[in-house]
Amino acid sequence: MVNTDPADPAEGSGRRLLQRRFTARLLPQLRLLVEECAAREGLGEPRRGEFVLAVDEIAGNAVEHAGGSGRLVLRRIGDELECRISDTGPGFSEAVIPELLPGLDGAPKGRGLWLARLVADRFSVASGPAGTGMPGAEVTLAVRLR
Repeated sequence: MVNTDPADPAEGSGRRLLQRRFTARLLPQLRLLVEECAAREGLGEPRRGEFVLAVDEIAGNAVEHAGGSGRLVLRRIGDELECRISDTGPGFSEAVIPELLPGLDGAPKGRGLWLARLVADRFSVASGPAGTGMPGAEVTLAVRLR
C-alpha cells in the first residue's frame, strides 16, 4: 500500500510514503516500490540504487533470519528518506555487524548489514519491535536527499 498521508503519530514525524508487510515472495515487488518512492522524492542515482540495495539486504535478512516475514515503513523526514524494517525474529545488536568487509575479517556473514550501515547517512538497530518488549529487531536506515 502506497500512502502519501502524514505518518501515524505512533510512527513519529514525517510523511509516510510506503508501508508494507513482506515475505520472500514479495521482496522483488518491495524493491520496485522502494525505488519508485525514492525516485519520486528526488533521490538521484547512484544514491538511489545504493539505498534500494541496502533496504533489500535488510528485508532479505528479516526473511532469512527472522521467521520469513517483516514490515517496512518508508518515510520522508525533512531532507531524509528513512526506512524502518522490523521483524519478530530473535533480535540482534549492532555489535554483530563487522567493521571490515565480511570475508576480510574472517566473518562468513554480515555483508548486507555491513553494506547498509556503509550506505546510510543514519543507521541504527533496536532489539525488539518498538514498544512491545518482545523479541525481534528494528533496523532504521536513512539517506539525505540533498
